[in-house]
Amino acid sequence: MDPNQTIIDNIDLFLPMMPPVVQARLREHPNLHDLVEVVIDLGRPIEARFADGSLVLCDEAADLQDIGYVVARVGQFDRDNRAGIERTLHRISAIRNRLGTVVGLTCRLGRAIYGTIDSIRDVVESGANTLLLGRPGVGKTTKLREVARVLADDFQKRVIVVDTNNEIAGDGDIPHPAIGRARRMQVPNTEEQHDVMIEAVENHNPEVIIIDEIGTAADAFAARTIAERGVQLIGTAHGNDLGNLMSNPTLADLIGGIQAVTLGDEEARRRGTQKTVLERKAPPTFDTVIEIRDINTLAIHHDVAETVDALLQGQTVRSEVRVRKPEGGYEIIQQEVVEGVEEELEGGDELERLQAEIASRRPRKAPSRLYVKGLTRRKVEKALREMRAAATIVKDVAEADMIVALQAGSKDVVERARPGAQIELPRSNTYSQIYEALRKLFTTSDSAREDFALREAEEALKRVEQENCSVELMPQNAYIRRMQHELVARHNFRSTSIGKEPRRRVMILPQ
Repeated sequence: MDPNQTIIDNIDLFLPMMPPVVQARLREHPNLHDLVEVVIDLGRPIEARFADGSLVLCDEAADLQDIGYVVARVGQFDRDNRAGIERTLHRISAIRNRLGTVVGLTCRLGRAIYGTIDSIRDVVESGANTLLLGRPGVGKTTKLREVARVLADDFQKRVIVVDTNNEIAGDGDIPHPAIGRARRMQVPNTEEQHDVMIEAVENHNPEVIIIDEIGTAADAFAARTIAERGVQLIGTAHGNDLGNLMSNPTLADLIGGIQAVTLGDEEARRRGTQKTVLERKAPPTFDTVIEIRDINTLAIHHDVAETVDALLQGQTVRSEVRVRKPEGGYEIIQQEVVEGVEEELEGGDELERLQAEIASRRPRKAPSRLYVKGLTRRKVEKALREMRAAATIVKDVAEADMIVALQAGSKDVVERARPGAQIELPRSNTYSQIYEALRKLFTTSDSAREDFALREAEEALKRVEQENCSVELMPQNAYIRRMQHELVARHNFRSTSIGKEPRRRVMILPQ
């Protein structure tokens, strides 16, 4: 553990809530302070979950008396079926049957960790509006608490925490000491969050507003209103990276919003693009986005406007990756972002060399002319960007050498297609169907298939590293599988081939 961090878990207040047999077993456990939660479900053995696994605490199945023991010792459940213990961060969530009776409980041990924002303290101090991105459970809320305390106590700023369901500052009317001198405004449920955000600015003269889980269009609008009034805003949202935010129509406004713009012929020629392009709609609400990869790794986009513009133009941009060291402090590692896909420089250089070697063996070809009918153009353009496929969307089917059209009502398109045109007819207008149809169109040649297979392996490596799980790639021939194995080895991961021809494929294994 980092010697600069201090953990306050109030476990002495958590254990008395548990049934006596659970208390006894937990007090004997050597790794009690690694406890994550206790799960009590009617008719099943009570289970304790730790950071490194789970443990059944008693052989007998839990009954309504065990559940009632806990319910009687916690605060009142809100409309989201959550309760807690006053002045702690512990969270008790209920599962009810159709009649409203509690038949299950998830008793989560809340912890305040002091010293978690050393690696982003300079960003917080700068006054920039900052958005923390990350999957659930990665530590966004923990960092928000520390941000609130540091700004309120160390910098003597007027800080308001907009606390939906008391997630940040704990249960009860007196906030947990983890937020320091910051003030807390309680929000009964997520539907009222945006109203309280505006109320905080209008009524309480804050210098900083802190908000957890911006998740609706109303929240995004309220966040923009706050930022435009000159109040520093620090918040969180779900999503692994900036690319997720850009493709989320509800939250894209946080980074300026995305719109399709039709260029004139001269401007399109000057840019070297098709006539319809995607551009940022407005200044971003947040100046800086911090992607929380795991408890020790962060990727920082210091200038969101510049980064979004570059990604929309298909350019390569760099994020600043900071890794916390076990002995304390952090080191900075540069990481490369290509159209929303991150690659460490060492692995990215290897991939680029491999792709360059493939490209050197074949002639360049002009962008394909693609005709689209019955499908959402935004989804088609997104799929083309993700596959990095060179294509110009044309208006006349007779000009197209590739056609993707909704299966229903496609008869006239097929009849008017010119001889030799490749055609794919997805059954529905979903993104997955569109992506698969385009993948088939753009991977019919050996060279395109090789490029696609390497990019797929690159994406899978990211997922294996982030989620610590095995990932299977799409079936490929022996030559392409060997290229994928080589790429995986360069990233210091293991891989194997599974299945029988023609379904034989590469599986990437966690470290």
